[in-house]
Amino acid sequence: MKTRRGFSWLAVLLALGWVSLPAAARPNVVLILADDLGAHDLGCDGSDLHETPHLDRLAREGVRFTQAYAASTVCSPTRASLLTGKHPARLRITIWSEGSLAGPQNRRLLQAASRHDLPHAETTIAKHLQAAGYLTALVGKWHLGGAGHFPETHGFDVNIGGTHWGAPSTFFWPYRGGFGAAGELRYVPHLEFGAAGEYLTDRLTDEALRVIDRAAADRRPFFLYLAHHAPHTPIEAKPADVAHFEAKLRPGLNHRNATYAAMIKSLDDSVGRVLARLAERGLERETIVVFASDNGGYLGTDRRQDVPVTTNAPLRSGKGSLYEGGLRVPLMVRWPGVTPAGRNCAEPVVLTDLFRTIAGAAGLAEIAGAPGDGLDLAPLLRDPEARLGRETIFFHYPHYYHAQPSTPASSVRDGDWKLIEYFEDGRLELFHLRDDPGETRDRATMERARAAAMRAKLVAWRESVGAALPTPNPNFNPAKK
Repeated sequence: MKTRRGFSWLAVLLALGWVSLPAAARPNVVLILADDLGAHDLGCDGSDLHETPHLDRLAREGVRFTQAYAASTVCSPTRASLLTGKHPARLRITIWSEGSLAGPQNRRLLQAASRHDLPHAETTIAKHLQAAGYLTALVGKWHLGGAGHFPETHGFDVNIGGTHWGAPSTFFWPYRGGFGAAGELRYVPHLEFGAAGEYLTDRLTDEALRVIDRAAADRRPFFLYLAHHAPHTPIEAKPADVAHFEAKLRPGLNHRNATYAAMIKSLDDSVGRVLARLAERGLERETIVVFASDNGGYLGTDRRQDVPVTTNAPLRSGKGSLYEGGLRVPLMVRWPGVTPAGRNCAEPVVLTDLFRTIAGAAGLAEIAGAPGDGLDLAPLLRDPEARLGRETIFFHYPHYYHAQPSTPASSVRDGDWKLIEYFEDGRLELFHLRDDPGETRDRATMERARAAAMRAKLVAWRESVGAALPTPNPNFNPAKK
């Protein structure tokens, strides 16, 4: 469909989303996961300071989910759930890896037991794809156990940067130094031979591009899991980018942290570079690109500054909390030949669903149809107005969290209703999310029967998955709390 001048109307129609080419039989998969990125931190999600042109473009070229949930309100459980297709409570991984080793001893409850390592008995989507002939690579954050449970033991041919740690000591080369109050020496491996001023998000992107180049040269389908540390603390960014956003600050903005905004700019630049490399290598039409975050935005302050890291407004609270601000995350998918361009999907989905979705896309029908806790999102990716037929979504965080602060709890979303049960005192909170997305009006007292029925569903679900629960602390002293 060309004129004598070589002009391609087909290219125009493809760009506008009016026609599509068939989906690749064995598509490549690029899964880009941000760390602690809030549901409203991107331009396409309503940020008033951050600039994300490449992610906004990805949203325009695929399907953007407006009610996407992380599997947990903190990182390791979501990452384990995403890779295995199982709920964190079923996996018995319900807190970040280091947090599983010892919980607070001065609170009313002792936190529930949680595994430090992702068991080898669990088969990740990487292992399934590896067995199907895919090149599998993890670049960036792992945080699912010690060296005996590193990515190489869970189906990844390549591991660049993945360790048991959840955050780097610094985002600048050589990416090592003291971390936290104890000054623990941390480092990011396999990133040698950098230079002063080199930035972690940029370097991880360099390594991801090398994976794409290698797979293209070998003509081999690939699964690239680019798990960025950004924009997790420490809040550090390139000085020129920080200066750019400092110049944009003005009264009345929701987002007010220029350094955090600069970190998101680098994250967005990374996505742009990955998309460009896929196009350069002729892989754009053969590659599914997924972008998401592992939990809601962090509302605390970084040790370097007093400005809150971010805001999840109008959603309530943030990371570590079972309110919407702690659970809702960005999610967008571009699947050539399947997803229509520029469509939003309001159906509630969970990142656990990505396991079955990727398995189905890769032609692993027996894996996509096996028992698990997630669903295949393909029907929504083809038609964002479709429904999954799932009424209930469960969350379980039987731990304390410092930044909000929050106490051990479970939650269930049933249609538009959401119930939170707190384990310290058995208190229930009930919200109607369609009418009250900010969870400002607790209706548990007015809707006692509904609250009781939803709690019964929650209890039955916990029993069905063998969820671990917190226990009373025999040494608790309220005077010393």
